[in-house]
Order: sequence, then C-alpha cells, then structure tokens
Amino acid sequence: MLDERVRAVLERLEREDADERERGLPASERSRQVARPTGQFLFALVAPQLDCEVLEIGGSRGYSSIWLAAGVRSFGGRVLSLEADPAKVEAWRRNVVEAGLEETAELVEGDAFETLPEIEDVFDMVFIDAEKDDYERLFQLARDKVEPGGLFVADNVLSHAAPLAEYSKARQADPRLESVTLPLDRGLELSVVLAELA
Repeated sequence: MLDERVRAVLERLEREDADERERGLPASERSRQVARPTGQFLFALVAPQLDCEVLEIGGSRGYSSIWLAAGVRSFGGRVLSLEADPAKVEAWRRNVVEAGLEETAELVEGDAFETLPEIEDVFDMVFIDAEKDDYERLFQLARDKVEPGGLFVADNVLSHAAPLAEYSKARQADPRLESVTLPLDRGLELSVVLAELA
C-alpha cells in the first residue's frame, strides 16, 4: 500500500508542485496535479476493492496515478493512465518506477481522443482530470467502458465551475447515473453507473 517508496515520491511531487505554484509558473508548465486530500480520497475509493481496474484520463507526472496504483496493489487490479504531453509522459514513467508501481500502473501515450476509442477494457472507475473543455467528450468516449456499479470521478468541477457546470448538470440529470458534487479541494463529481447504455 503506502510504503516508504510511495510516500517519498508523493512528498517530492507535492514539494515540486508547491514550488511551481510559488514561482508563478503558467498552468501549461506546471504538473497541475490533484491536491493531497483528493489523492487520499482516490486511494480510499479503490483500496478496498478486489481486482479494481482504473482508467485515468490525464496522468500528468503521475501523482494521482501513484495514489491510485498504490490503492489497487493490495487486492489486485491496475491503473491505465492516458497522457499526451511528452515531457509529462517521461516524468510519469520515472516517478511510477521510483515509487515501485510499474507492475500496477501502465501509461498510454497520446491524445486521449485517439487512444481512448482503441481501448476495449472494462473499468471499475474512471478518473477524469484533463482539459476542462474536453470533459463531456471524454465522458462520452469512456461511458461504454464502465458497467453498472462502476464509478466516474471528475476533478475541478468547483474550481472551474464555468466550463464544468454543464458537465455536472448533465450527469445529475441522467437517470442511468447517481451523481453528486463533492466539495473536496477543487470539487469532484462522483457519478455511479446504474444502468447500461441503451
């Protein structure tokens, strides 16, 4: 679970993120990783599950991937992370190996709109943390990869309320989902799948 290797990498990434924000780097140059309580929450969601399969859309440098992979490691399962930025892909691979989670986490490099349709797996959870204007299209692409009982988690729905209000509204209006906005950190939309797509 959260052994010393995992903790050390998470703490280093947190320091790096804080330093980048303090220096005022533009968002495009920062890791843009989730806050620590969100990482802990993601860990708590997956850690008790058996053979938990997680799809992460927007892996960045691997901070949330490490929380998720450390969570699924105990009872089997894996994390499949999608990331397009070559520099972040390289950092993701390095950080996941340093955390000792390369057997549990896998990265697919490239534009999610191209790679996601090619993935035929079924997932227990999908974590969306990508460009905010893309959330709706990414949800639609991933929707048929999650069966009843599965969960979608979307980050930033409160911190980026303008572009994501419609995303949350659409999820909460869908009778095939049970969806709630969780005011943790930057806001998470949790959507449990209740029924198959027609």
